[in-house]
Parts: sequence; structure tokens; C-alpha cells
Amino acid sequence: MTGLRMDFEWRITLFTVILVPVLITLGFWQLSRADEKEALATMFDARAQQAPASLNEATLWDHTADELGYLPVELEGELVTDSYLLLDNRIMAGRYGNEVVALVDLGNGTSVLVNRGWVQSDPARLSMPDVPQPGGKRSSQGHIYVAPGDPYLLAEQPLEGRWPMTVQALEMQKLAPIVQAKTATRLFPYPVRLNAGEDLALDIDWQVVNVRPEKHRGYAVQWFAMAGMLALLYVLRSTNLWQLISQRKGNDSQ
Repeated sequence: MTGLRMDFEWRITLFTVILVPVLITLGFWQLSRADEKEALATMFDARAQQAPASLNEATLWDHTADELGYLPVELEGELVTDSYLLLDNRIMAGRYGNEVVALVDLGNGTSVLVNRGWVQSDPARLSMPDVPQPGGKRSSQGHIYVAPGDPYLLAEQPLEGRWPMTVQALEMQKLAPIVQAKTATRLFPYPVRLNAGEDLALDIDWQVVNVRPEKHRGYAVQWFAMAGMLALLYVLRSTNLWQLISQRKGNDSQ
């Protein structure tokens, strides 16, 4: 019976040495994403149990992003007529539409952007959607939305122009001086997403996490399996291990 022989072809070896760690890293990254999504969902559930804080009071303005994320709030204010943003390319149930983010004057020298939810729009973008704008001062409840990192933009978006404006995402720091110039009010640094059933709400379907933790863990298993399979194929290709195993099985069967 021959012994173990090795033939490490340099190109295959280099390919395996580079790719296996990459696949393993991707697996651990998916596991970390699962932990992040689980922590986010847990935080949302915990804060949803809190009584809503008043956005009309000045106390919330000094809180950090971590303290404000998904915090339930209530506000009283009036829609600034025709002053809203349309978040572009928001798909719901296979239909094209926009999320309507209205500017609400809180009446004390401050204002806030309120995401009223989704409305169906023209996929060709040739016409603006019909957005109801009830007048008068109204009370609403929702939660503060703190975006995870900078918004992803396909290109630089012009924010100066006539309202309503269609935008890819909310760039709050750039919008604050535009709102102040328009209304002479200070803009709250984060938008509020309305609860379903509120007077100003449109079609509401907020997703706390876009991918469930279980799916991330499933992806991690796939990456680890690919790394293991590649390593196994490399060993079988670079040695005579499979031949030795076959010979041993043949000897045992005699």
C-alpha cells in the first residue's frame, strides 16, 4: 500500500489560500449581521412599550441618535402646504410608489419631517402622485427613525428647487438650512414615521429589519459550507488521499 503523496500545484494552492479565508470571513460577517438585526428588533420591541414623548417639548432635541432611534413620540402641528418630499422608487406589494415625507410646523419655531407612508405613483415619473393634505393643527403619534449610516445615493441629488421635491433619500443636514430658509423654523434632526391609523397616515408598512436574523444565519451556513467544500476538493486534488481511502475500503472488504 502506497503512502500519502502531495502535489501542491501553485495556481490551485494560491486560489484556495485566498478564497477559503474570504468565504469564512463572509460567513462570520453574516453572523454579525444576524446579531445586529436581532439587537435592533429587540430594541424596537422594548421602546415600543414606552409611553410616547412629546416632540413639541425641547427636551428631545438634545438626545443622542442612540437614545432617539425608534423612540415613540407624539407631536402636534400643521402641515406646511405643498411642502413635502417624495422618496423615490419605494416598492410595495410589487407596485411602484413614493413615501411621502411632509414638513410639519410644530408652532414653536421648530418643525419636523414626518413620513406619512406610501402612495402609489406613476412608474414613468411623468406625473406627481395625488397626496391628500388636510389642513389645520393635528396631533399624531409615531416613532423617530434614525438611519443606519449615510444614505445610499446613485448620484448627487439637487435639493434646491420647488416643493414638492422627489429625492432618493433624506439628507437631514442638507435639508435643515433649506427648511429654515423656507419656514424660519429649526428642523428636528431626524424624521418621524407615523403609526398606522393616524389621521395623517397613508399606507403604512414599516419594516424594522429588511432581512430576518434567521436568513443571515442561513447565508452564513452557506458560506462556511462553500469554504469547507473548497478546502476538501483542494486536499483531494493535491494528494492521493482518496486513492488511499479507496484502497483501504477494498482491503477491508476482502
